[in-house]
Amino acid sequence: MEARAIQRTVRQSARKMRLVIDQIRGQAVPDAYAILRFSKKLAAKQIHKVLKSAVANAEQRALRENQALDVDHLRVNYAVVNEGQTLKRFTPAAMGRATPIKKRTSHIEIRVAGEAESRAPKVQPAKAEAKAPPVRAGTKKGKPTRAKKAAGSKSKTKKESK
Repeated sequence: MEARAIQRTVRQSARKMRLVIDQIRGQAVPDAYAILRFSKKLAAKQIHKVLKSAVANAEQRALRENQALDVDHLRVNYAVVNEGQTLKRFTPAAMGRATPIKKRTSHIEIRVAGEAESRAPKVQPAKAEAKAPPVRAGTKKGKPTRAKKAAGSKSKTKKESK
């Protein structure tokens, strides 16, 4: 049973949120809850809400499809934080200028799946024969490149010319 939850435009930068999301990726849901509960990062609170929502979505899907689901056997299969829209603001600076302020946002997506689904090896489609990359043409003959010009013409100092 796989389910996902997305939260958009969280008012925190994606870079800060990725520090927390990297810790729970691939973990069992109870372990992920424990990591988020005791994390000092502010991002842990938002990620905890999204994880809780993903687990609730998995429970609802199991009810709809009339399947048994044990929440303790769910695993964080996919967890990613992407950059959202940046809010642009300005603050006064010296000599009548304005300095821009970027208030960054982020989008969180978490997918949970049962342990049997998350551990199953992914089947990759057969690839066609790889073509060799095209050969890059050399430089034009006749005209020297800048490097050759610089190496060939050395400027004389005053002492050498006398």
